[in-house]
Amino acid sequence: MDEYILNEHNKEEFPPAHTAEHLLNQLMTRMFGCERSSNAHIERKKSKISFLLQQKPDRKVERMIENQMNELIEQDLPVTFEFVTRAELEGIIMSADEDSPDSRISLERLPDDASETIRLVRIGDYDVCPCIGKHVRSTSQIGRFEMLGTNWDEGQKSFRIRFKIVQ
Repeated sequence: MDEYILNEHNKEEFPPAHTAEHLLNQLMTRMFGCERSSNAHIERKKSKISFLLQQKPDRKVERMIENQMNELIEQDLPVTFEFVTRAELEGIIMSADEDSPDSRISLERLPDDASETIRLVRIGDYDVCPCIGKHVRSTSQIGRFEMLGTNWDEGQKSFRIRFKIVQ
């Protein structure tokens, strides 16, 4: 097995919630055309994540988000890892079909001191994202996604989702 040198990781994630974060980021990107969240606090007991949206989703849409998250989890999508160099990653992004998750990979979110080798986390053909955190092996290991509530900040156009994972 090849040895890869990656950045130090200073968090100890709860893998089911962290993997759900990846799914939720992709779901929100697909539903609203927004960027992945840059404001997430993911924990074992309760997590929160914010997205910049044009308008506040109504309760019907909130229920749709929760339902779609649980449908994705139930699909038992495999969670796999791929190690690529920055140059290879740029090639993947450039050659990706604009509707594929690969086309949405962003190098902008990598820390300035990111290693030359990047670990991509793939969740089936639904999501791909550079990440060095811990994840489950397949989405069925996540458990049930329960939305605890939401907040809307009109001035910031920020939609915060509070959720927990029930196993």
